[in-house]
Amino acid sequence: MQMPDGLPAEIDLSRPSAARVYDYFLGGAHNFEIDRQLAEQIAAMTPNLPATMRAGREFLRRAVRALLDAGIDQFLDIGSGIPTVGNVHEVAQAANPKARVVYVDIDPVAVAHSRELLAGNDLTGVIHADLRDPERILAEARRLDLLDFDRPLGILLAGVVHFVPDTDRPADLLATLRAAAAPGSHLVVSHSTFEDQPPEMLDAQRLSARTATEISLRSRAEITGFFGDWTILEPGVVHMELWRPDSPSEAAENPERFGAFGGVARNDRPVG
Repeated sequence: MQMPDGLPAEIDLSRPSAARVYDYFLGGAHNFEIDRQLAEQIAAMTPNLPATMRAGREFLRRAVRALLDAGIDQFLDIGSGIPTVGNVHEVAQAANPKARVVYVDIDPVAVAHSRELLAGNDLTGVIHADLRDPERILAEARRLDLLDFDRPLGILLAGVVHFVPDTDRPADLLATLRAAAAPGSHLVVSHSTFEDQPPEMLDAQRLSARTATEISLRSRAEITGFFGDWTILEPGVVHMELWRPDSPSEAAENPERFGAFGGVARNDRPVG
């Protein structure tokens, strides 16, 4: 594929990128042969992985719609990847044309593509930063002057916290983000798990070590802890497909097959 304008010359295209592998599984066009090769290897070991990726995106869409219904009109999407194929700004701005979205990703290629794709959309912004540096994310988001941290905010961490190893203290990172959010804000998290998973899922995890972002699988209890003392909304932290499906018939009989939990929590801290 053609390289986007402004792509940093130091990008190592000999190594696959987690963001571009994800884009490939979602049916996007912003990936390279090295990414597709790894994606096909992973898919051969876990044939339902493309469906898993789509289930994760559907969970995110449902969560964003729930936040919109709750009056949220600004979103900080951390670990956003490449915003193609029905991403947050499309869902949010379809419902509220004034909704604002700031995307954050660690992958410079994903960031370069994002800036190219979002050129001309003045209600979106893109930050090149790492979840492991939440203070920088918050500072750069404020500099963009798109989000008002004195008003309720939607913080989206869909499929990203599992890229942070325990040694980097992910609970503390999320606590920093929660502390910056006004009362009424919401936190969305989806996260891969080892619970109820077959051996091939763990084999796929080992393949992820070939990217710069190895996956850490965690339990439901660990994932629930990332919400801190915020109020977890119904139906709780559940397998992604069970989180407010669009209709009861859409909830799969074996939702654990996607190997991830999802949940949404609200900051009910009193104002002032």
